[in-house]
Amino acid sequence: MAYDILLVDDHKMMRDGLRAILERTAEFRVVGEAGSGTEAVQFCRKSHPDLVVMDIGLPGLNGIEATMEVLRHSPQTRVVILTIYDDENSVVSAIRSGARAFVLKRASSADLIDALRIVARGGSYLSSQVSDSLLTRIRNGDLSTATSQAPLNTLSPRELQVLRLVAEGKTSKDIAVLLDLGLQTVRGYRKMLMKKLGVNNVAGVTQTALAAGLMHWNKPHANSVG
Repeated sequence: MAYDILLVDDHKMMRDGLRAILERTAEFRVVGEAGSGTEAVQFCRKSHPDLVVMDIGLPGLNGIEATMEVLRHSPQTRVVILTIYDDENSVVSAIRSGARAFVLKRASSADLIDALRIVARGGSYLSSQVSDSLLTRIRNGDLSTATSQAPLNTLSPRELQVLRLVAEGKTSKDIAVLLDLGLQTVRGYRKMLMKKLGVNNVAGVTQTALAAGLMHWNKPHANSVG
């Protein structure tokens, strides 16, 4: 049996490299590619692939938000995050979004294949580089997210999505379209998250998002095939 995979990355060279790696195996079949989070969600709503290899730094919906939306519309699909980001915020956010694996782009192709095999069989996977770093920081009592993200811990995953999009300057109408939600629902999320954070304007929301490191997920970055 071959597992159907969707590749999601905004760099075609990266997708080409991943396709070449996966096509050398008989276990995985690339059935689609997407260059943005929105495209990934649209594909999964129609085709329901077994697996998605998802970058974080995507235009529009980032990979964390796209993962949530993919799983909302295609709950049987399993998502493997493949990213350059190795900070605790990215790891924790990815796991909270429902991703089953977190793999760094500097990992070997064998590591990615191992992650896909484990996830396809119902397991979870965390890159050794990430797990070693997290364990060291936990032992040293140095998990920066425990303090810097304290206000965000009160927000639901959906409120976190809306927070970042508001901080990027998206209007409520823009967010409604991106997240496939009603306009009044989005306005409700905006009102609630601002109340929880104790801010009363977009500037306050933006400052909170920047301080928590949420904005870097959509900055341009250089991908490398690992």
